[in-house]
Amino acid sequence: MAEGSKLATLREYISSLGSAAVAFSGGVDSTFLLKVAHDVLGSDKVLAVTIDSTFVPARELDESKAFCESNNIPHTVIHVDELSIPGIKENPPNRCYLCKKALFTKILEVAHANNLAHVLEGSNLDDLGDYRPGLQAIDELGIKSPLRFAGLTKAEIRKFSWELGLKTWDKPSFACLASRFVYGEVLTEKKLRLVERSEQVLLDLGFRQFRVRIHGSDLARIELLPEDFAKILEVKTRTKIYDALKSLGFVYIALDLKGYRTGSMNETI
Repeated sequence: MAEGSKLATLREYISSLGSAAVAFSGGVDSTFLLKVAHDVLGSDKVLAVTIDSTFVPARELDESKAFCESNNIPHTVIHVDELSIPGIKENPPNRCYLCKKALFTKILEVAHANNLAHVLEGSNLDDLGDYRPGLQAIDELGIKSPLRFAGLTKAEIRKFSWELGLKTWDKPSFACLASRFVYGEVLTEKKLRLVERSEQVLLDLGFRQFRVRIHGSDLARIELLPEDFAKILEVKTRTKIYDALKSLGFVYIALDLKGYRTGSMNETI
């Protein structure tokens, strides 16, 4: 299907739904989905719902609020402590399933309370290529996935986002902080904040697409795009990162030679 046809299909599909709550994280996909849904259905029929999450850096919530305010999109924020959801803190391989089931159940409740017919989420066609148990929970709950329905890839979503003037068109991909830990590692808020602070170090140095994966209490494994290897290996940059992560309590700070990729913790499954 041609790109233009995919966008037309997306608009027609959303229009057919009548009204919706959109699960809105502030990332590339959900921002594009919310923008299109708001354009098609209007403010009276669309509500952005953001989870104030233990698993997400505070900056993401701030960006979500700012986007809705600047675009006059109705917005509600729900606070959820994922670590209180049974089974989550043990970080099993199906953690994402347990989490999505609980979070989207809450979003469904918000939709029903606001007389909105559906809940929309922003997974795209590329998300089908990795181990993503959360998609099973979404399907079980009857959540709509318009970007997948229209056959849109990440690259196409970025292109359309740029055409719509969305600042998120080139925003780096992000995943919840829990994905930085080996399955079976018990999750705590302290550990999650440690990841957030570690990744902020790289953000402040100008890196954009990366992950800091945690292995036990001693080792931080940095994943970067291969084109950023030269930058991180500069003495000044390397020293700043080492000193900063050392001060956070890590004994070993390693660079993953394979580079950044999504779902690298799934490689052990």
